[in-house]
Amino acid sequence: MQKGGMPKMPVGGGGGAAAAAGAAVTSLAGAAALAYGAYNAVYTVEGGHRSVVFNRVVGMKPIVYSEGLNFVIPWFERPVVYDIRTRPCNLQTLTGSKDLQMVTIGVRVLHKPDPNQLVWMYQRLGKNYDERVLPSIMNECAKAVVARYNANELLTKRDQVSVDITNELRRRASFFNILLEDVSVTHLSFSNEYARAVEAKQVGTLRLQRTSHEWIDDAERAKYIVIGAQQEKQTIITKARGEAESASLIGQAVKRNPGFMQLRRIDAARDIADIVSKSGNKIYLNADSLLLNLLGDADDKIGKSVQKKGWGS
Repeated sequence: MQKGGMPKMPVGGGGGAAAAAGAAVTSLAGAAALAYGAYNAVYTVEGGHRSVVFNRVVGMKPIVYSEGLNFVIPWFERPVVYDIRTRPCNLQTLTGSKDLQMVTIGVRVLHKPDPNQLVWMYQRLGKNYDERVLPSIMNECAKAVVARYNANELLTKRDQVSVDITNELRRRASFFNILLEDVSVTHLSFSNEYARAVEAKQVGTLRLQRTSHEWIDDAERAKYIVIGAQQEKQTIITKARGEAESASLIGQAVKRNPGFMQLRRIDAARDIADIVSKSGNKIYLNADSLLLNLLGDADDKIGKSVQKKGWGS
């Protein structure tokens, strides 16, 4: 014991505690470093993804890492993961056709990066390659293809327009190692002025067709009228010929047999008597009215008339 009642500390005790504390701190630091290294030395690449690795010493490593568990050197290396699944990109643009008609066309593209060229893509385009490249080349290719066709050809040859846009886009996208799985024309419309012009043309065409049909109907109607008039003319001619032949035959009969006229007069009287007998009124007719004046000189007059006109010759 020292004076004053204070205990005497052993020589070298403070140095041992400091050494123990230092060792504990070193152990904790080593454990933390080991835990950090173990945690950051591995990473997982999910399905539908690929990764590339950046090294702080040599830069981008020329290896593309596939799905699953992969290893890197902590702090010295940093993984960059790419999504290589197919994704859509839509673009709608206003452009002009070959005949200077304004056309609004919409294009939809299904794209993904080339899995074997991810190192090149990261060095030049980064992870947002689709935002940097696709809008510009889609716009340019759509305008270039539409300019080759007239407005009506864009409607009648839409399949060919879609094929041309697909080929042009794939050619341009291949320069940036972008794979296009499908290209579709989703929208195609024209300006209001063109739509009104097309509508007016259709109305004019319908009116012209209607007028042409009316002209054809009038021509057919006139044709049938002419045919009817010709038939009527032929009927009149035939009837006149028949009457002339009938008169000639009657003349010959009268000339050969003078009693022919009396026989015809008796037939006429019989017809008159038959009609009068069916009437409800009481009518008295003399021989002249019944054409039965057989004792008169009518036959002689008729015979002389026939001989003068020459019917029986």
